[in-house]
Amino acid sequence: MAGAPAEVRARALPPLESNGVALDMAPGRLGWLRPSERDLGIDALRERFRQDGYVWLRGLLDPAEVRAFRGKVLEALAGTGLLAGGTDPAEGILGPGPVDGRALGARLAEIVRWAAYEAFCMAAPVVRFYEDFFGAPPFLHKRKLLRIGRPGDVHCTGAHYDLVYLRGGTDRLCTSWIPIGDASVEMGGLCYLEGSDAFGRELEARYAREAAHLTPALRLQAVNSVMTSGWLGKDLRTLAEQMGGRWLVADYRAGDMVVHSPFMIHASTRNVDPDRRIRLSTDIRYQSVRDEIDPRWQNHWAPDDGL
Repeated sequence: MAGAPAEVRARALPPLESNGVALDMAPGRLGWLRPSERDLGIDALRERFRQDGYVWLRGLLDPAEVRAFRGKVLEALAGTGLLAGGTDPAEGILGPGPVDGRALGARLAEIVRWAAYEAFCMAAPVVRFYEDFFGAPPFLHKRKLLRIGRPGDVHCTGAHYDLVYLRGGTDRLCTSWIPIGDASVEMGGLCYLEGSDAFGRELEARYAREAAHLTPALRLQAVNSVMTSGWLGKDLRTLAEQMGGRWLVADYRAGDMVVHSPFMIHASTRNVDPDRRIRLSTDIRYQSVRDEIDPRWQNHWAPDDGL
């Protein structure tokens, strides 16, 4: 990317894949995410967010605190078969055997209710950023998601924009995606379709016109007679070619936070980390407390909550 810091473009991109589709794209269809220096000032960050649909804040959080929280979460998941025996839970080394999916879901449903998780999401640097960004006290949606990216798992998050799932409130909200620990490109963190904020807005406006005949309750749903899936698709390569854009990836570090708009199209890639390290992350939503709040997101996440 022209003008990107040297550290961001210092290495070649490794082979990437999402939902069985190799991202061996033609030149110009894959690139590096652009970080935003926090000392730019809030006005410049707002403008970059408006232009790009995201800001990537390096080192916003204390890396040591992030890594400590990673260890706490993974230690709580150790009895599910997720982790290799005899390893430090904070390393997140995937175990060789089967994982008890029911036990894992139950543990995650507990963790999202932890006071420690709430405190992590409301860390002082995050709250200060959003106070400045919104110019008002921020509101954190109660439904918060922890994501586990297991090495070798072929199932990845398909391309989508978040407002599909949050239509019951304001569209002036932000998603914070926080890697809980380092998350190299090989570990399959979030990737963003460059310039897609505008396209997401066009899609949502089209949906509003086509869904005008539906009841208010049906219009809020991510899947209905007009929109048959919350995802735009699993084939990231074809979507980039159709839109003429690039998928932007990054080597994320503990302490980073990406803030993206509810219209920004994003997805994930397969975790192919050679050391079999689990990618742990959280995606959480903030908005001004003065704007309309989607009531469906005011319950803790549960495996069967339907959102």
